[in-house]
Amino acid sequence: MSKRTFETTAAFRELIDAMRELEDTFLFGDRAVEQDVSVIEGYRWIFSLTQVAFDCYVWADKDRPHFVDIVGRHKKWGGDNADAYYQYAALDPTRTYRVHLDAGDAVYLSLSVYEGPDDGGAAEGIVGSLHIGEMEANADGSFDIVLSAEEQPGNWIRLSPKTNAAITRDYLADPFNDKRALWTIESDDPPSTTRVTDEDMARRFRAATTWIKEQCTITPVPPIGDPNTMQEPLPMGAITYGWGAGDASYGMGNYALEDDEALIIEGTAPKCPFWNLCIWNEFLHTYNYDYERVSINGHQIVYNDDGTWTLVISAQDPGHPNWIRTQGHKAGVLWARWFLPEETPAQPTTRVVKVTDVAKVT
Repeated sequence: MSKRTFETTAAFRELIDAMRELEDTFLFGDRAVEQDVSVIEGYRWIFSLTQVAFDCYVWADKDRPHFVDIVGRHKKWGGDNADAYYQYAALDPTRTYRVHLDAGDAVYLSLSVYEGPDDGGAAEGIVGSLHIGEMEANADGSFDIVLSAEEQPGNWIRLSPKTNAAITRDYLADPFNDKRALWTIESDDPPSTTRVTDEDMARRFRAATTWIKEQCTITPVPPIGDPNTMQEPLPMGAITYGWGAGDASYGMGNYALEDDEALIIEGTAPKCPFWNLCIWNEFLHTYNYDYERVSINGHQIVYNDDGTWTLVISAQDPGHPNWIRTQGHKAGVLWARWFLPEETPAQPTTRVVKVTDVAKVT
């Protein structure tokens, strides 16, 4: 009996090697993480990336697509946060798709269509997007959106020749109790059947491998700016690479604190449907928000009498209503986002004090 050979076998082994390279990235060399807790989280990060890669490239079906969660409590990567659900669907630019949306309790939501290579490489740009303020509602309050190359009446996003994916974003003021949005998608005239082939499966595994390797070039991240500072926020639309949003303003920074220290962040928020501030580890994933507050949004914050806000980041409870807990991480990334702000937010100010002094200076 002759030995069987499969292209998928080679592609599978390439994927396993890429996963091993992820481990080497955070254990050795210039990008090795310093905190023990980050090493442990790094292993979880490997499988989060692999899970998303499989959902988006190995299992994805452009003929009969489905929206699948790509961030969440157990899918932490790429800048997730406690307030949002993101979903992904693979697209074929030659097809027509019909999206149906029940908005639930979302205070901000959008559908963005991306274009780029079909091999797992990073998206090259946003083809088009719609947020809820731009959508025409049905009589029952739901929404229908058509995705196609040819213009359609009503809510419509044109597909470019290089379109490859759609991503939904929905943000909740109270993510633990509010009802999330429900998105569905179907294509016109999908084929009635399909058959898996060695060539196609190998292509899918290699796309997953490419996506994982590109994520490894982004994370782990070094500290952003000087310790315990936040940079000037970027204007809306400044970050559109990868699967970024085109209608958000972003601000970034980092913290580095001893157990008895607190970082006080003060600022103002322009009028917008939603904004929040998260803290992340070096892999750009949130800490465990099922147990403690590790991020805060503009609907949860207790504002100062003059409308400004004050946040406190520390390991110990400072007795402040806007406390964000570092959860065993002495250092981490700060990330704020404002969706559809009326103006670019002003740069927040920061200062470090002893935890026991927070009440005296806030």
